[in-house]
Amino acid sequence: MKIKLAVIFGGKSVEHEISVISALQACEYINREKYEVIPLYMTKGGDFYVGEHIGNIERYKDIPLLLKESTRVLLLNEDGKVNMVRYPMKKLGNNVLGSIDVAFPIVHGTNVEDGTLQGYLQTLGLPYVGCDVLSSAVGMNKYVMKTVFKDNDIPVLDCACYNLTDFENVEKLLDRIEGKFSYPVIVKPINLGSSVGISKADHRDGLEEALGLAFTFAQKILVEPAIRQLKEINCAVLGDELEAEASECEEPLNAEEILTYEDKYIGGGKSKGASKGMASLSRAIPANISGERREEIRKMAVKAFQCLGCSGVARIDFMIDKETDKVYLNEINTIPGSLAFYLWEPLGLKYPELLERMIQLALKRHRENEKLTFSFETNVLAGVKLGGAKGAKL
Repeated sequence: MKIKLAVIFGGKSVEHEISVISALQACEYINREKYEVIPLYMTKGGDFYVGEHIGNIERYKDIPLLLKESTRVLLLNEDGKVNMVRYPMKKLGNNVLGSIDVAFPIVHGTNVEDGTLQGYLQTLGLPYVGCDVLSSAVGMNKYVMKTVFKDNDIPVLDCACYNLTDFENVEKLLDRIEGKFSYPVIVKPINLGSSVGISKADHRDGLEEALGLAFTFAQKILVEPAIRQLKEINCAVLGDELEAEASECEEPLNAEEILTYEDKYIGGGKSKGASKGMASLSRAIPANISGERREEIRKMAVKAFQCLGCSGVARIDFMIDKETDKVYLNEINTIPGSLAFYLWEPLGLKYPELLERMIQLALKRHRENEKLTFSFETNVLAGVKLGGAKGAKL
């Protein structure tokens, strides 16, 4: 009997469309002899839909029509089995449209990649591929992420975090930032990816504009010094916190300036009528670095992956300051675009095998968690009498 694998994508995120591309791309390479693949689309409102056309990328040109032709479902755990239940339910007939054995979230950005969706799946008791709640949340929050890496002796750029309250007095905030950093600086939302809301400021007016843009997408933003002569190197990691390995390194070309959303996903990225996502970005694989620097970055990538307790595949982005030849970890992407499959192919790991190993890691974690004790017998509630406004009397 085939394993019922729900590939979950979409969600309330500015990276919604990129998630659709990454997920439906992956669906083409999952072993259909072993898995019954169930594309499970999450709208920007958080509703789940299944249907005949949900796995067809062409149908996303008209999403309202696609949803009319599909069925909204709720996920319910009934007697240890997670079912997809039609909603609203019909009064007559069977409302259970099928069950799910394991979930494969291929989502990007806030409300989905940041531990929110992972927590929901964990509450359902459903095995899921990728990072758990904590590593997803820490990996998405750029300030917390930097703090953890710094505490583990992984080099990161200095930074400062500000919130909307700080932005209410713009002049004071500009003074604070200028007192801490010299221009140019990078301003970015604290919890977004795909270069959304990120910009570089070379002077005070540009800084105010960059802050306004970043605060459009998040209530907290990060400011850090910009590297004047930048060389960007990316490396993926596959495994879990006990055992992990690094991919080949890549160098995005023309990366002396910030890669925009369009650079990553739109420019020149057409194949079979749909963008190939990050796989279409102009890059050098392997990266133009020495063997010693390659191993330094690959080792640092594995360390970063494991100190966050990641699982599955993550892509870690590094920056080399060509003036000082220092390497800095920029950020980790816990569910990278296209699952960074193109970084594994040079090492002989094809996309179908990569997906299979990710699924097996999810099942391994679920088996290990089932061995843990999350409750114990107690008679505390038997002796509790609520005392109204005075609280409980034990």
